[in-house]
Amino acid sequence: MKRDLCRLVRPRALAVVVLAALGIVAVIAVEQPIRVTPSTEILYNGIQLPADWPPRSTNLTRELMPLPYLASPPQIIPIDIGRQLFVDDFLIAETTLTQTYHATEFHPATPVLKPDKPWEQEGGPTAMPFSDGVWYDPADRLFKLWYMAGYVRATAYATSKDGIHWDKPALDVKPGTNIVLDDMRDSNVIWLDLEEKDPRRRYKLLASAYKGGLGVRFSPDGIHWTEVAMSGPCGERSSAFYNPFRKVWVYSLRENLKEGVGRCRRYWEHPDLIAGAKWVAGQPTLWVGADKLDPPRDDLKTPSQLYNLDCVAYESLMIGLFDIWPGQPKDRPKPNYLCVGFSRDGFHWQRPDHRPFIPVSEKQGDWNWGNVQSAGGCCLVVGDQLWFYVSGRAGIPGSSASGVCTTGLATLRRDGFASMDAGKKEATLTTRPVQFRGEHLFVNADAKAGELRVEVLDRDGNVIKPFTRLNCLPLRADKTLQAVKWEGASSLSSLAGKPVKFRFHLRNGALYAFWVSPDANGASHGYVAAGGPGFTNPTDTVGLAARGR
Repeated sequence: MKRDLCRLVRPRALAVVVLAALGIVAVIAVEQPIRVTPSTEILYNGIQLPADWPPRSTNLTRELMPLPYLASPPQIIPIDIGRQLFVDDFLIAETTLTQTYHATEFHPATPVLKPDKPWEQEGGPTAMPFSDGVWYDPADRLFKLWYMAGYVRATAYATSKDGIHWDKPALDVKPGTNIVLDDMRDSNVIWLDLEEKDPRRRYKLLASAYKGGLGVRFSPDGIHWTEVAMSGPCGERSSAFYNPFRKVWVYSLRENLKEGVGRCRRYWEHPDLIAGAKWVAGQPTLWVGADKLDPPRDDLKTPSQLYNLDCVAYESLMIGLFDIWPGQPKDRPKPNYLCVGFSRDGFHWQRPDHRPFIPVSEKQGDWNWGNVQSAGGCCLVVGDQLWFYVSGRAGIPGSSASGVCTTGLATLRRDGFASMDAGKKEATLTTRPVQFRGEHLFVNADAKAGELRVEVLDRDGNVIKPFTRLNCLPLRADKTLQAVKWEGASSLSSLAGKPVKFRFHLRNGALYAFWVSPDANGASHGYVAAGGPGFTNPTDTVGLAARGR
């Protein structure tokens, strides 16, 4: 589903101002800064973090705050990590293309996991991730899913070869079942940590129960778990994620500000998961909540709240699934839906489209009429698509009960959060100055009905020969990975380490991403979220080879 947001103003420096005025570039207002440890950290993308990090706040409002890295982007942007997505203005100096935001579509096999075992009926029929986790394990070449089995009853485990058809293996934790934790529970987060050196800690679980904190567990196989720590205080439905760009674990902690934004999140980061769990009450900073662009339901007129926030690294940025709770009807469960946000520093979020990215249904009887929430790991890269597993509650008409709870699957084109589009008349996009060490330019583009060409400019806007528009071999295909080549040059190696600009010329097409790879196979060396078939590492080191898995 396409969503034409707006035709952006030229030059792009003005677009930031206009978008800010429209309330598009931020989600929170940070007030009353408190000085903390100074930082001179410069990120992989050239963003320099402020001296006070993370930004501190004693108040959270529904007002919007412009993103610091959009207001003052780096003079030169390194692009060696990951595909470069057009979800904001960070990479764009000027354009005559139209920016379009896209939503997911539910896979026709949805729901892909249903409560069909006796132990999944306890407390109410339930087989859904409540965060929990869905990952692709390259060691076993399996999709792996952890989920709530029975309503708030237990944590179970399922595997799949294709991500659609799931097996519930008989395990030894509770013999004869696929239960891996036989404890009453709220939400969990399971993380497959491919950067972990200790095989006993390959899987990490953070359990948000009714103990006032998060229980931290480790496992070598995702089945047998050992509790190693209890976190500082936080509300139920808290979660956590890993930010690999900065090598820190981030705790996304539920808060409830009754005199303000209601449910929202606090932020706490640390490079060590165990040491980082030792915060005290009030120490994690207020972070993010629903903002004034999150619409209330027509039948309620109550302000929306942020129920949960799961995040993951995807290519060159962090993506966040914002679980928006638009109020509580009397005759159905919380009609939560998911919006998507993007961050280039791991703290500030760009939410350019406040409409549902993964919707709740308004049709009574649908699997997701009651509620939709995200899974830990957020999404997987499967061929040319991103796969988002979500929970769905069918609800019971006239009641706030959850009803049958299942697992759904939503899909999106790879990199397909936003596109830069052109019609019959050729339009252009010129990047800010970028710098790379690679040799080969690739794009994700749909130009099957038109044409895409690229030229390379120096910092002053002069075309660098032989990388001219006329020398560029035209692209006329719809592919998520296609190489850009020029007559008279075998690669971009002569430009490596130099500040340059790319200018894209597009007609009748859509441009989703570009990147410069050191490899002719198109490996982006960006993060692949919760993994996917063909990938062997947390990052894309295989390029086209993943397609031939």
